[in-house]
Amino acid sequence: MKLSTYGLDIAKNVFHIFTITEEGEIIKKKLTRAKLLTFFAQQQPGLIGIEACGSSHHWAREFMKLGHEVVLMNPKHVKAYLKGNKNDFNDAEAIFEAVSSPNVRKVGIKTIEQQDIQLIHSLKEELTKRRTAMVNQTRGHLRERGIVIPVGINNFFKQMPDILDNEDEKLSQFSLPLLRQHYETIKQIGEDIKQHDKLIIQLCKTDELSQRFSQVRGVGPMGATIAAADLGKSRVYDNGRQYAASLGLVPRQHTTGDKPHLMGISKRGNKYIRTLLIHGARAVLSKLDDKKDKLSCWLRELIQRRGFNKAAVALANKNARILWAMATYGTAYERASV
Repeated sequence: MKLSTYGLDIAKNVFHIFTITEEGEIIKKKLTRAKLLTFFAQQQPGLIGIEACGSSHHWAREFMKLGHEVVLMNPKHVKAYLKGNKNDFNDAEAIFEAVSSPNVRKVGIKTIEQQDIQLIHSLKEELTKRRTAMVNQTRGHLRERGIVIPVGINNFFKQMPDILDNEDEKLSQFSLPLLRQHYETIKQIGEDIKQHDKLIIQLCKTDELSQRFSQVRGVGPMGATIAAADLGKSRVYDNGRQYAASLGLVPRQHTTGDKPHLMGISKRGNKYIRTLLIHGARAVLSKLDDKKDKLSCWLRELIQRRGFNKAAVALANKNARILWAMATYGTAYERASV
């Protein structure tokens, strides 16, 4: 039986639906939040297209409970189907056209557990950005008073106690208590970051997929948990290369006249996961020493031919493909033999 297809434009309180019946009749509906699930509960199981945005995973899970098939799509790919001016019904029609396309690019629907892992990473990243901003702000104010702290968070925490003692009296009695209070706030944020790190390590030990991921060289608890949250049990990617491409770890292309031209990595997709994989790869490269296994030999040769940074990206790409294979086939990591 052919499924009915719906394009659904979601918002906070008002939702717009676009569909075409088998007889060719165009149907447009505007529903409130309270009536949305009731409407789809009364429909035969169908295919619902939604842009991947705020609350989309929640609605996808709810519609799936009602027996519908749900496809989440990147809004950038839906934009190409928009006709005329942008309004809610035109957006719903564009979503309908996009989800009806045979080569639609899907976004994996996250479970609550996957979103919980994403939550802790998101909160920790926000705390880290806040601490970095406050440290840079403090260093800037101190420079205006002739006090220079070298770059680096460790240098900051090492020198600030001596600076706040104000033995050389470079700080006024007005600025000193303000800077001391600011410093205490920065230290508290640092403690919060440490607590988040401990929670991530605990999650890595308790989550079966994260445990397997952490066995991969260059993938630590942070990379393992966020990759497990990203991949999960969804089968969105057909192969490992597609997953690596979704993280921006493949070259950009400019091909014309059947003459391909490859440039630097595309840097598309999830920047956070890509950064963790590349940092992990750099850690592996810095500790190759004289290891004789196949991976280490390959990496040393690659560094000689292409340089350190490109070798790091190559290992990150390889690890992304390995993670996809482990999640898809449920296998364990097999280290390269001598």
